[in-house]
Amino acid sequence: MALPLAGVKVLDLSNVLAGPFCAYQLALMGADVTKVENPDGGDLARRLGADKDAAARQMGASFVAVNAGKRSLTLNLKDPRGKAILKDLVASSDVLVENFRPGVMTRLGLDFDALREVNPRLVYCAISGFGADGELSSRPAYDQIIQGISGVMSVTGDAQSAPLRVGYPVSDTVGGLTAAFAICAALLDARTTGQGRMLDVSMLEATLATMGWVVSNYLNAGVAPVPMGNENFTAAPSGTFRTGDGLLNIAANETRQFVSLCSLIGRPDIADDPRFAQRDTRKQNRHALKAEIEAALAQDSAANWETKLVASGVPAGRVMSVPDVLAHPHLASREFVRELSVPGEAQPQRVTRAGFRLSDGDAAPGAPAPSLGADTQVLLAGLGYDDAAIDGLRADGVI
Repeated sequence: MALPLAGVKVLDLSNVLAGPFCAYQLALMGADVTKVENPDGGDLARRLGADKDAAARQMGASFVAVNAGKRSLTLNLKDPRGKAILKDLVASSDVLVENFRPGVMTRLGLDFDALREVNPRLVYCAISGFGADGELSSRPAYDQIIQGISGVMSVTGDAQSAPLRVGYPVSDTVGGLTAAFAICAALLDARTTGQGRMLDVSMLEATLATMGWVVSNYLNAGVAPVPMGNENFTAAPSGTFRTGDGLLNIAANETRQFVSLCSLIGRPDIADDPRFAQRDTRKQNRHALKAEIEAALAQDSAANWETKLVASGVPAGRVMSVPDVLAHPHLASREFVRELSVPGEAQPQRVTRAGFRLSDGDAAPGAPAPSLGADTQVLLAGLGYDDAAIDGLRADGVI
């Protein structure tokens, strides 16, 4: 069966992460995504990643992560001929994604108002740090900036180490997911009404929208969140615990789970201690409770405790490294990581599929990330340009 977005044509004008991640989600669901890149180097992410040789070939690991399954067209949008080509592509496209600073596309004459004259069905998604208007709208922004301004850093770490940056670009990623969700909703509406719309995605607002509990506690109870390290502010014992050989996360959030935990570690008396008998008193005395639990956990390994606790219905899991979890047989059985052969390359590209599976169909890329401009010739030929015209555009730096 065809994937849900089969037949949907997407123009991805974005760079680095938030926009490309958004368009990657659409590609995973079957959309035909064409990445439109500057002829002078393309997406910056092509030159980013731990494999320096790949980055030097403009196929850095950072680029591969979110661009597999797309096509690549090089196009100089400052040249009138480049603008004309983009409009020709827009005429037969369903979605355009860009993450320029607000105002850039207007100055190019390629904003939503201009492009919907070409295609009224177009869903135009603009991703920026702070949105299209407002006091901060003109500011440049990367993930680091949004993590700081959004309050994410203020609640990450503990009283001694905060504020801390989350260890991966969470605001970029959340911004991209938010955009992909909005695009799918707008596409559904466009199929019914025949009218597209402008989607103004703010990475700041997208990030805050995912911080629902801590934001709501302040908005509705006046309680400002504080950094709590690896402790869960809603329950105890719920956090990271030392065992005989490593760290173990335990989330005994319910009373029955807490009682089971105490029994399993050989300390049923803890559950009867007045300091820990009630949910609120456990939270108030979380540090004393943690000390009691860790003293018992020191008698065995994290892996053994994990097995025992999970078997008894107490949520638990070892703290693993990225290499450890990627090597876990669970992910292998669910085919989460895919290998894509690259013509002319001995090394395949390894990428991840979508974070869900379908009852029919495979939400995974069907082709590797493209080399810069790999599909320019074919795409322009499809617009009616012959080889001589394409060669002329290339000589003039338009493509």
